Amino acid sequence: MTGGEVAGILVAVFWAILVSFLAVALVRLAQTLRATTKLVAEVTEQAVPLLADASQAVRSAQTQIDRVDAIATDVQEVTSNASALSTTVASTFGGPLVKVAAFGYGVRRAMSRNRADEVPEPERARRTVIVGRTVRAPKGQKRRRQKG
Repeated sequence: MTGGEVAGILVAVFWAILVSFLAVALVRLAQTLRATTKLVAEVTEQAVPLLADASQAVRSAQTQIDRVDAIATDVQEVTSNASALSTTVASTFGGPLVKVAAFGYGVRRAMSRNRADEVPEPERARRTVIVGRTVRAPKGQKRRRQKG
């Protein structure tokens, strides 16, 4: 054998080894791709129902939010109506009621002064007014003057 033949045999052996390694690598890559494909298929089978459930939950939440929004709008309208009603009642009845109360207070005060004029002086000193009633004060207690 000559040097060229030996070199050709060596190159052929190295090429055979290289092709064998490449073939083993390609076989393992094919196995990995098959396992990956199987895994992706399983994940897809599980993900599709989960996505459908999530979509249904989002739709349900949106329905509930719409209901709450409608309730909040109604509450706001009722609050506005109640405020308008209280303003109307206050303006309609407030003034006359204050006048009636003032008139009643004036009549009561005039009547109590009128009665006080009829009672003798020592008797008047022992009386006190509590919640619209005249009650005798305990003996020995002096009458205090009220403002107003």
